[in-house]
Amino acid sequence: MAAMRHTNDIGLPFMKMHGLGNDFVIVDARAQAVAVTPALARGIGHRQFGVGFDQLAVIEAGDVDANLVFYNADGSTSAACGNATRCIARFLMEESGKSELTLKTARGYLLARDAGDGLTSVNMGQPQLNWNEVPLAEELDTLELPIEGGPTATGMGNPHCTFFVENAEAVSLEEFGARYEHHPLYPERTNVQVAQVTGPDQLRMRVWERGVGITLASGSSSCATAVAAARRGLTGRTVQIELDGGRIWINWRDDGVWMTGPTCHVFSGTLTPEFLRSLA
Repeated sequence: MAAMRHTNDIGLPFMKMHGLGNDFVIVDARAQAVAVTPALARGIGHRQFGVGFDQLAVIEAGDVDANLVFYNADGSTSAACGNATRCIARFLMEESGKSELTLKTARGYLLARDAGDGLTSVNMGQPQLNWNEVPLAEELDTLELPIEGGPTATGMGNPHCTFFVENAEAVSLEEFGARYEHHPLYPERTNVQVAQVTGPDQLRMRVWERGVGITLASGSSSCATAVAAARRGLTGRTVQIELDGGRIWINWRDDGVWMTGPTCHVFSGTLTPEFLRSLA
């Protein structure tokens, strides 16, 4: 914990970024190791007593351009966070002058590219379609689960449960998402999406993220929903998704699920020693 004690003495620099309103606190730990505890993640994530975020992401040095570690607002970890990965990729490309990067996450090695016009693309890897990969609690066909509404289960490094509905706006997401996040078929809990087909290869989607709640966008959820829609024959493998925070494009290719969208670096700051000591 020496690194944490050092951080408590000098403060902790961070960036606030968002991808379509899905917001993140980003800590760059390449030069100075930072020991993130669940209490620290929860404290920073509190929107009144801390900074507030949907996810906390830590950039670490590694054998590729960077290693990324993600934390939810409740202090739990997540193997994947698509929008945060895209935000960090944009930051690192601007920092290095590169137009292509390789990032390592618990999901695996992810390729990121400058897509032009301020957009960034990330290959989120192949979807996990077998029940034990999602994972589910028992062997089932992931295309249509034995849950009211017949949702589709998909793994993108984290579990997803996608409901296709007639009107996504009509769903009371706060109650709906909380109920299915903890469904017994999902031993690690799940992200929950409600999606509506609005046109040829177009979807309207709303998101409940496990460990967070309602979010304006989710990159991994967008990937999972696009995969589910293609598997069910509702769309092709390239779709445009309208989220509460804006528009994202998903392309399920032979080499993985590519996600393309905008990013924004909102501000940079420093968490004070006083604040950090209060969480120790």
